[in-house]
Amino acid sequence: MTEWSSGDIYESYVGRWSRLVAAEFVDWLEQPAGSSWLDVGCGTGALTSTILRTASPASVLGVDPSEGFVDYARCTVPGATFEVRSAAELPDGPYDVVVSGLVLNFIPERVEALRRMREIGSTVAVYVWDYADGMQLMRHFWDAVVELHPDAREYDEARRFPFCTAEGLEELFAEAGFTTVSTRAIVVPTEFASFDDYWRPFLGGQGPAPAYVQTLSQPDQQALREAVRDRLPTEPDGSILLTARAWAALS
Repeated sequence: MTEWSSGDIYESYVGRWSRLVAAEFVDWLEQPAGSSWLDVGCGTGALTSTILRTASPASVLGVDPSEGFVDYARCTVPGATFEVRSAAELPDGPYDVVVSGLVLNFIPERVEALRRMREIGSTVAVYVWDYADGMQLMRHFWDAVVELHPDAREYDEARRFPFCTAEGLEELFAEAGFTTVSTRAIVVPTEFASFDDYWRPFLGGQGPAPAYVQTLSQPDQQALREAVRDRLPTEPDGSILLTARAWAALS
């Protein structure tokens, strides 16, 4: 039910918030200038552009299976190289740093992908959203969905990706052969000017939540819209101030 293709739609949904996480993530890695980087599942280039801006790399290669995302990144992130590749087709390297932002949960063979990253990277680091608790803009949405349609619980990313926690990432890294791993939470603000500003990205059809909305009839979409609105903390001026938590792991 998930399709990733349009860079503009992805940016309006979670790409803009990923950029905030990426800044803290790259700073946490403390990699020396002049390093070679591989960004696995680079998407629209949120993490790649942060590496270029803040880490003084010698080179950055971003790979993603979506041609639409790669085209978007090539147009908007000068200074990096981009290729259409899946996580099962990573280049040989070696690389000083291999990173992956908001992608690990969408890789079916994620342990094998981590093993491959360990083979070609001196440092390997990832981050994922805390779907179960800390990614508030999605948590409010899925709680409203389940209240209206209990049989849709299986689509909730918290249930689909239960390993998106500090403990879950540690277990995945250990299974992939890493002997040491550090984890941390990264919390960023996700502020919306109005409910329409919050809701509009859910109509784009990309990502599990927007894709679910597309399966609903117009009356059911409207009922869900109002159920979500009722759950959101709305300021007197109509703005909605939420936070998003990501879990990061480094080895």
